[in-house]
Amino acid sequence: MKFNTKVIHGGQHHEPVTGAVMPPVFQTSTYAQASPGKPVGDYEYSRAANPTRQALEDALASIENGARGLAFASGLAATDCLLRLFKAGDEIIAMDDLYGGTYRLFTRLYKDSGLKFHFVDMNDLDAFQALINENTKLVWVETPTNPLMKLADIAAIAEITKKHNILFAVDNTFATPYLQKPLDLGADIVMHSATKYLGGHSDVIAGALVIKDKALGDELHFKQFATGGTLGPMDSYLVLRGIKTLHLRVQRHCENGHKVVEFLSNHPAVDQVFYPGLPDHPFHAIAKKQMRDFGGMVSFTFKSGKGEDAIAFLEKVKVFTLAESLGGVESLANHPALMTHASIPENVRKAGGISDDLVRLSVGVEDIDDLLADLEQAFR
Repeated sequence: MKFNTKVIHGGQHHEPVTGAVMPPVFQTSTYAQASPGKPVGDYEYSRAANPTRQALEDALASIENGARGLAFASGLAATDCLLRLFKAGDEIIAMDDLYGGTYRLFTRLYKDSGLKFHFVDMNDLDAFQALINENTKLVWVETPTNPLMKLADIAAIAEITKKHNILFAVDNTFATPYLQKPLDLGADIVMHSATKYLGGHSDVIAGALVIKDKALGDELHFKQFATGGTLGPMDSYLVLRGIKTLHLRVQRHCENGHKVVEFLSNHPAVDQVFYPGLPDHPFHAIAKKQMRDFGGMVSFTFKSGKGEDAIAFLEKVKVFTLAESLGGVESLANHPALMTHASIPENVRKAGGISDDLVRLSVGVEDIDDLLADLEQAFR
C-alpha cells in the first residue's frame, strides 16, 4: 500500500458494530467484564487502551512503517516516556540544535536523575563517535532542526549506533512521514509532536512514538500505561482525522514554502535564509538524499542584525499569525529567542546560532499571493 493510501486506510478497519467508516470517539473510561479479570472484549480501562486511541496508534505505525505506535498527551510526554527506559549513569548523545522544550526536559527536569546528556554537531561524525562509551544508551536527533533547519544524515548515524548497539531516536516532527521515513533509514524510534503537521489544524495537543521493534514497543507501552501520559479519545480522533489529509496538506506546505523562500532570498532586508531546499544550504545534499521534498518551515535573519527589526516585522504581519507552534493549515510567525527557545540560556542559544533577529515561519496552505503580499507589507 502506497503512502497516499496508507494515510487513509493504513491500519484502519470499519467499526464492527455499526460499520462506521471513521472510528467513533469512544468516550469511556472503563469496560464491562464477564467475570473478574475477564473483560467482555479487548479493553479493560482506557489508560491501558481505548478503541479510538488504538485506531490512531495503528495509523501511526502504518505511516511510519513501525511495529507499534503510541499516542501521548503531548510530544514532551512521549519524549519523557522514552527517557524512562534509562537509569542513573546512562548517557545520551543529542543533536546540538533542539526544540527548546526538549532541551529544557533534558537539562532541567532530568538534571538530577543521574542521566548524562552530551550535545554535539551530528554532522561531525568523528566528534559524535568520540562521545560514545559503554554507558551510551541513546542517540537523539531532530532533522530538520527547530529553528535553524540543520539536518543529520540518518542512515550514517544509524550505521554507527547499530555497530555499538545504541538506540537511535529521531524527532520527525518537521519532516513528517510524508517527507521522511527515519525507521526505513535505520532509526529505532520516531517521535512526533502530533500537535503539529499530523494533527494539522492547531486544535489539539498530542505526541507520538513509533517503534520499529515490537518488544521495545511493548516495553514503552507498559511505561506509558504505568505513568498515565496517554492521549484522550477526542484528541485521538482529531489527530487521526488530520492524518487522513496529511499528504495533501504537506504538498501545499512545500509548494508555498518554496515560493516564500524565493521571495525572502531576493528581499533586500533579509540576510540569511535557512531552508534545506536551497542549493547553498550546507545540508542540501543530505536533504535531497533522505527527504521527498523540503517542507514548509523557513527561518531567516535581517541584514541589520537587529532584534528590534524582527520584533517590528512580527508585530505587522496580518495573514501570518504571531504565535507559538507550527504545522497547522494557517501560516504562523515566531521569534525563537523570545518564544519557543526562550527556556534555553542566552549564551547557549546565541552560540548555537539563534540570534535575536531570527524569525521562524510556518508556511501554511493559504493562497501564496496573499502570503507574499503580507510578508512584503510587514517588511515595508
